[in-house]
Amino acid sequence: MRLTAAAGLCLLVVGCVQIGPPSTPAAETTASPSGATTASAPRISPPPVTPPTPPGINLPAFACADSGGGKTGVANVTAVRLAEQPDFDRFVLQFDGPVPTYTVKRQDKPTFPLGASGQTISLSGTAGALVRVHSSTETNTYSGSTDISHPEFLVLKEARVTEDFEGYVAWGLGLDHPVCMRTFTLANPSRLVVDFTIATS
Repeated sequence: MRLTAAAGLCLLVVGCVQIGPPSTPAAETTASPSGATTASAPRISPPPVTPPTPPGINLPAFACADSGGGKTGVANVTAVRLAEQPDFDRFVLQFDGPVPTYTVKRQDKPTFPLGASGQTISLSGTAGALVRVHSSTETNTYSGSTDISHPEFLVLKEARVTEDFEGYVAWGLGLDHPVCMRTFTLANPSRLVVDFTIATS
């Protein structure tokens, strides 16, 4: 009799454990190589990344020839800069107005006339280029050096004023060796840019 009652009580306890709604399932698990289980986070794809538009402008190609351009008018030189880039050396004339008419002529030697004086000067290097602008002056608007030397540059070794008279401004450029060049203008501020490629022409 006692054995039968005990068996009935045991069945009642087991039935109580089974009574009620099923428990909420745990998060989805994944077995690890060691046998342990870890919860797997839901995968969320990142939004696509749009690459930024590269800055700059479309530059002309280098050419082994003289060049010219600009606009008819008067503008004064306010700054002169030389810069070294990985593939070229750069000469820049900055103006207080639109870039006036200009010519850039290559030379076999870095020897230049000093205005109309009949005298000549020789700059560093074995070749040259003459940058001449009309109508312009820099006497009262440019206070920087009129003879800029950069012996560490691969091409553009020296830049020097060779003329500032009767509306003409000219800079002679001494080059390490003959090279091709490109010229173009920029605005805000107005600049005449002359690049000399590192490659031998």
